[in-house]
Amino acid sequence: MSHTPHELSEEFPEHAQKIHDLRRTDNHFTKLSEEYHAINRAVHRAETDVEPTSDDHISEMRKKRLILKDEIAARLSKG
Repeated sequence: MSHTPHELSEEFPEHAQKIHDLRRTDNHFTKLSEEYHAINRAVHRAETDVEPTSDDHISEMRKKRLILKDEIAARLSKG
């Protein structure tokens, strides 16, 4: 298992500029990306045992991260 953080710019490199622009102009997108960043960091800290937690909790955090990532992807795919 990779313990590499899943940063939005790495997950969607083709949308780097759009991510930047939406973070400045779309409050909902900004909130989504901030939530994603927070949960992504929490998952990374748990996976690397910086902040150990149960396997169930890591699994729940990963699910939340995936839901946020899907919502971000949907927003990025819109015109």
